[in-house]
Amino acid sequence: MKFENTELEGVKIITPDVYCDERGNFFEIFQAEKYREMGMKDNFVQDNQSFSKYRTIRGLHYQVGEYAQGKLIHIIQGKILDVVVDVRFGSPTFGKYISIELSDNDQKFIWIPAGFAHGFSVLSDTATVFYKCTAVYSPSHERGIIYNDQTLSIDWKVVSPHVSEKDNNHPELSEIQKDYIYK
Repeated sequence: MKFENTELEGVKIITPDVYCDERGNFFEIFQAEKYREMGMKDNFVQDNQSFSKYRTIRGLHYQVGEYAQGKLIHIIQGKILDVVVDVRFGSPTFGKYISIELSDNDQKFIWIPAGFAHGFSVLSDTATVFYKCTAVYSPSHERGIIYNDQTLSIDWKVVSPHVSEKDNNHPELSEIQKDYIYK
């Protein structure tokens, strides 16, 4: 398993060792000791899975307080553009984002610690996304940033996206509360 740092401190791209033969393939998604060695000490307490159609955008979401979530994202089927935005006030990369295409072909994962907003767009006909979370979902602790925030200028690689009413009503980055302070 290979762990790569990104320009956003703490966010990592993980490439598993994939073992292939005539039957198919096998790889580890999570192995606690390997993740701890890379400094990822959080425990996972909830697993989620979403199924989405082409041009869907989900996000940008994050949770705060005692329900702040780290997320380990994996693509079971399809292809997405995964986007991570730093929402830690005072961070050298506050308001910056990274995007990476993830698919069932490359089997990469992305680790997103608390303090970052997360979203994705679906680039294939459909996509099934699985993610492990370090805190349970709490509607009252959920926050978000509007996906088309002009200051972020994210290229989601889709035209005329399908976006939920909730996601269409998130504030811009400049309007979010200081829920995370960089230390």
